[in-house]
Amino acid sequence: MSRSQSYFLVSLPTSISSSNNKDEAFQAIQAAVQSDYGTTYPFSIPGFKIGTLDALVQQADDLSKLNAACESVVNKVGDSLRGLLEGDEEKIAQQKTINDKPVDQYLQSFSWNRVKYRADKPLVDLIDSLQKDAASIDNDVKAKFQQYNQVKQNLAASQRKQTGNLSTRSLASIVDPNLLITDSDYLETHLLAIPNTSVKEFLKAYETLSPMVVPRSSVLVASDDEFALYAVVTFKKHSTEFVHKCRERRWTPRDFKYKEGSKEEEQQEIDRLGKEERKLWGEALRLGRTGYSESAMVWVHVLALRVFVETVLRYGLPLEFVCGLVKTNPKVLKKAKANLDSNFSYLGGNAFGRDKKGRVQQDTNVGADAAAMQGTEDYTAYVYYEFEIL
Repeated sequence: MSRSQSYFLVSLPTSISSSNNKDEAFQAIQAAVQSDYGTTYPFSIPGFKIGTLDALVQQADDLSKLNAACESVVNKVGDSLRGLLEGDEEKIAQQKTINDKPVDQYLQSFSWNRVKYRADKPLVDLIDSLQKDAASIDNDVKAKFQQYNQVKQNLAASQRKQTGNLSTRSLASIVDPNLLITDSDYLETHLLAIPNTSVKEFLKAYETLSPMVVPRSSVLVASDDEFALYAVVTFKKHSTEFVHKCRERRWTPRDFKYKEGSKEEEQQEIDRLGKEERKLWGEALRLGRTGYSESAMVWVHVLALRVFVETVLRYGLPLEFVCGLVKTNPKVLKKAKANLDSNFSYLGGNAFGRDKKGRVQQDTNVGADAAAMQGTEDYTAYVYYEFEIL
């Protein structure tokens, strides 16, 4: 879905129509929103088991927290897909479906999943099931993407060893083992990456950096655009001091021990990591697509439950209400909301009034108290929830 697309769910009592008819009440919502500011679709919510008032108040609070958690999971999975597909919005959009439907289509034709979340179960059980599903999806997707990213980082590190400059890259294919002293009890060969701008200084100073540096022992091993690699021989008893002095001058000592076949081993490791990275990329993409679908589905079910619980708390029993899904965009969302306020603010009782010009006006004190009870920043005279599924 485009980032310019917004939705909100609105629930109103059927008494907003003179006939108390659901269809006429829905038409009243459509007329209030106005087609210029949004398209209104029926949003079907089944009848759930209603417990005590105290339980409903607690469930409203639980659903508010679960709603935030579900939104976070959906956004994290979406971000993971974006990273996996390198920000290609067209490809990302192809992966973002819910039950194999585009997000818009799923929302506009929403039907409660009665097989997975039986409507005859107590609300507390449904909330618990949805919470567990959201947490499970989050953990599964997170684990797979962490596994993929770790292998990707390992592959990049191995590749850098083959392609970096002489201060960082692998020396297996660069250093001739005949240059190294490996069988002496007293002497040791050091490999140093010297910035090209410091080569003259190095050649002039290396013999005096520490005691017992073998005179004229420096040998140019290799060079690139940034560094020159030199081999220098010192007595082992002064090796630590020599290396320390080199670091002080920003000359990079390179730890290297020749091992026969190491060049081939490094290439085999790159090939292995490359193969594993491609395999995990496919697994992460499949799990990301499934995780997005399932987490978004859970979120929409949580929204449906929020609407139901808040509707019972607002309008009481017998429960006669109509719910609409309004598709709009951020530029005109406030106008659609203002139209609803203008038509249905009377449902808020003392929380809303009208100014001298007849415009809807909220009583700040009453509205703030009601908002605190509702758990939202802005109080509305009717059940109203904005959301975006990105």
